[in-house]
Amino acid sequence: MPLPSSLSLPPARITLLTLLSASAALYFLHKSLNRRRLRAVAGTGCGCHNHAPPKRGKLFFLSQTNTSKALAQRLHTLLTLSNIPFDLVDPKDYEPEDLCKETLVLVVASTWENGGPPQDGAFLVNWLAESAEDFRVGALVLKECRFAVFGVGSGSYGGTFNAVARDVAAKLRKLGGRELVELGEGDVDLGDLDGVFDLWSQKIVGVLNGNIEENDQGLGNYVAGSESEGEYSEEDDEEDVEESDVVDLEDIAGKGPSRRSAVEAKANGKVNGHAANGEKEMVTPVIRANLEKQGYKVIGSHSGVKICRWTKSQLRGRGGCYKHSFYGIESHRCMEATPSLACANKCVFCWRHHTNPVGKSWQWKMDDPLVIVDTAIDLHKKMIKQMKGVPGVKAELLAEGLSPRHCALSLVGEPIMYPEINILVDELHRRHISTFLVTNAQFPEKIMALKPITQLYVSVDAATKDSLKAIDRPLFSDFWERFLDSLKALKEKQQRTVYRLTLVKGWNTEDIDAYSSLFDVGNPDFIEIKGVTYCGSSATSKLTMENVPWHKDVKEFSEAIARKSNGAYEVACEHVHSCCVLLAKVDKFKVNGQWHTWIDYEKFHNLVLTGEPFTSNDYMAPTPSWAVYGAEEGGFDPKQSRYRKERHHKSAR
Repeated sequence: MPLPSSLSLPPARITLLTLLSASAALYFLHKSLNRRRLRAVAGTGCGCHNHAPPKRGKLFFLSQTNTSKALAQRLHTLLTLSNIPFDLVDPKDYEPEDLCKETLVLVVASTWENGGPPQDGAFLVNWLAESAEDFRVGALVLKECRFAVFGVGSGSYGGTFNAVARDVAAKLRKLGGRELVELGEGDVDLGDLDGVFDLWSQKIVGVLNGNIEENDQGLGNYVAGSESEGEYSEEDDEEDVEESDVVDLEDIAGKGPSRRSAVEAKANGKVNGHAANGEKEMVTPVIRANLEKQGYKVIGSHSGVKICRWTKSQLRGRGGCYKHSFYGIESHRCMEATPSLACANKCVFCWRHHTNPVGKSWQWKMDDPLVIVDTAIDLHKKMIKQMKGVPGVKAELLAEGLSPRHCALSLVGEPIMYPEINILVDELHRRHISTFLVTNAQFPEKIMALKPITQLYVSVDAATKDSLKAIDRPLFSDFWERFLDSLKALKEKQQRTVYRLTLVKGWNTEDIDAYSSLFDVGNPDFIEIKGVTYCGSSATSKLTMENVPWHKDVKEFSEAIARKSNGAYEVACEHVHSCCVLLAKVDKFKVNGQWHTWIDYEKFHNLVLTGEPFTSNDYMAPTPSWAVYGAEEGGFDPKQSRYRKERHHKSAR
């Protein structure tokens, strides 16, 4: 088939391609027949007319001056002439989460000012970046998607040359996508952009027509037998983590430098890598870089804030998180933050793969709590404002989101370690912002000293000493005693208290009797039971998808735990999307047969202002029927518009 005039190649190149195609024709015919036979045996399709036609691919252009758009239009024409169905897509009109449904994606991307994306493609690029670093999205969300990326840039910009295309390709790979061909890169300064792009386009067509193997470097180098059918192996998800990228600050926990190194450092005006003024920075440049890469906004020297995906979801009217279903939190008005990025554990399911520091006591420079709260709110508002113009965001919800009313002090690390935690909590309450604080049960004295907060969680990651050591990998040698003392301290609290259990198949799902024995120790108001979320393998954690329980498994475990309580607890609520179930104390929160797990936030703030003692019963509110366990809605607010992603997971057996 002759090329359209806009895609004409120099005679020398056409001759070369013709000779290469002729010499390889028999080879590729042989390979194509073999692949069809293998597909037929595997049941994945053999290309005959009885099978459903392939889903239309998506061809995106990220363009500022229409250069990338013009190239994409040329590629679209070539694909159409080759009978390969594709939609040409402007990213400003595309919902990024729909990528989870795509099986074939091509991207032509320009790099604009300061190495950033064109304006219309910024939201798509940011979504990819955040999703690739967010454990809640999953490392295999695009494993059914094949993709290819071509970059348009200027070599005169040095380090930012084609930065957007390179980053998009890297993020698609990290999310599980499989590359059709290697990244194509065009340089507008060299004058051969059209020729480079046309050769890349021909390669794309060759792969999609089955004449060329996927993910290879050129006609002469195609590897026979490459995995081109989307099969997944555990090795595909292993990240090569360089030693310099893993921040494990054991010396912060009490180990000091050698005497010689300390003397040398002091001579240079530094101690432990910090200014010799007795104030160490918790967030080193390496830690800061790692956290910012993951979307954190680092505050001062030890705090952080990050916008939650559920905040974004409810801003678009697509439903809130499990705390919305269980406790009536408005997810679009919830700020996720921490005053201490450090932690005393190195859990196997750490959300951040231990890129935050560890420590057993506060030994760092300490920032003012008022500054932390003010800065956190300012940064949160800026992140909310960035959602303006995003497809689906509702103006009224965006306006409300600019006034946070809840703070989840559970972002990462151990917030209760911060010495001024009580002043920080007071500042939040003074602004009518509710407080949900999670502690890892290693600082019982801090729990005892904590002022009343809206809801206090203790992570109960295991029920026996051995399993807790294996899962949490605590720094303290007396971790078990600290754990039990933390539960006892929880029992003394008059406000709402929660045990939070994270189920990890093969690690802690068999200890039902042991878990039930801990109920009397802390006597919590609620027990949250949630399946662990797979966040990819790393040098610090080897969990796989096999360790992730199904919602059915979580329900069975929860019901068994409730039975062991002899009627003290019942399963009250569930949030299917989060694979999360809530047990509640029957004698406190089931009133005349109706659950009251929700919170009257206005009443809570009024009770705090009085300064008088109050209990969890004083600010409870009725739970709506859609949030109750077993309801048809599965914990999804019917006032929201449900958005269902196309899933490729195997069904639970």
